[in-house]
Amino acid sequence: MNDLGTERRLHAERLKADKFINPDVTATGAERARVGLDRLDTLWINTGTLCNITCVNCYIESSPTNDRLVYMTADEVAAYLDEIETLKLNTREIGFTGGEPFMNRDMVAMMADCLSRGFEVLVLTNAMQPMMRPRVQQDLLELVARYKNKLTMRISLDHFGQALHDDERGLGSFKRACKGADWLAEHGFAMAVAGRTCWHETEAESRAGYAALFAERGWPIDANDPMQLVLFPEMDELLDIPEITTDCWRILDKSPSSVMCATSRMVVKRKGADKPTVLPCTLLPYDEQFEMGATLAEAAQADGGAFDKGQVKLNHPHCARFCVLGGASCSA
Repeated sequence: MNDLGTERRLHAERLKADKFINPDVTATGAERARVGLDRLDTLWINTGTLCNITCVNCYIESSPTNDRLVYMTADEVAAYLDEIETLKLNTREIGFTGGEPFMNRDMVAMMADCLSRGFEVLVLTNAMQPMMRPRVQQDLLELVARYKNKLTMRISLDHFGQALHDDERGLGSFKRACKGADWLAEHGFAMAVAGRTCWHETEAESRAGYAALFAERGWPIDANDPMQLVLFPEMDELLDIPEITTDCWRILDKSPSSVMCATSRMVVKRKGADKPTVLPCTLLPYDEQFEMGATLAEAAQADGGAFDKGQVKLNHPHCARFCVLGGASCSA
């Protein structure tokens, strides 16, 4: 970890023990904010937490040994795609995240199923060795040839400079990720990049740095488009953050519809579980209070605890830091 990042974490105020405890009220006794599902625009599939690298500050703790979320299978994903059709949910996009999605042997099959049904597909990848295996490359070339405008590959580049990216992801990871991104650009894939905002830079400075990198390498990415270059806020649930009350919508001049769980859900499969489970979003993979049921229909009716007939009670630091106050979203 770079010195600035280490200093920030050591001196930041820690989360108060009485916050994010009661799903209905905050530590001050105010009514906790909640968000209903306006529409299921994006269904996220967590392909499993195994990854080819270990990052210093991975919010999901992915690594070569973490299998707390096991590999999703093509048949399990197909069941959710069938349910979307049966329930007439008009879902636009299927997003794949991990771990590293291309560690999952069913990854290309799952992508192909989604694309063949007319969904847009967004894949979050580090673009390193798992994606660059010859068989995977060949399969991806077949998909992009057939569904070019429907498939987007979002590469994780924590910083536009090699040193800071490698501080987070390991020595040499920047060069390997860039090599994978070069291959995607060369073969006409729609591309995006996910970066981070923890480097004591302004957003303008970050976007300018990435723009220079994209131009240098010839990647077809507009650094000023927030959908093509997504800059994520830090997600450390141990650091202090205000709780979100119902009054915050008025105070912040925001709508519950602007928060990610108003338009998305994520499916994960826990190690040892018989079947997958639905969660409100990509940020809460391990918190069991946010389990909504095994199907999308059950999730729509989830009640008690963190839910009120499918409405999500914002009872987690990530709800405040990433979505409401950070204004971020994982979807395209």
